[in-house]
Amino acid sequence: MAKKAETAKKIKVTLVKSPNGILKNQKANLEAMGLHKIGNSNEFVDDAVIRGKINKVSHLVKVEEI
Repeated sequence: MAKKAETAKKIKVTLVKSPNGILKNQKANLEAMGLHKIGNSNEFVDDAVIRGKINKVSHLVKVEEI
């Protein structure tokens, strides 16, 4: 099972716009992904859960495949 996680694609998500004035569920998604300040970035395994969170805040983040 650990082998599968190593071969899975990874993505890097970076916060590029201010979260001021956004909806509560969008703010919660950013916090769940660990993005608090502009310029913060995190790496995630590319799966449906993360893609759903990214779709909610796509206007605030930049996504790069690693």
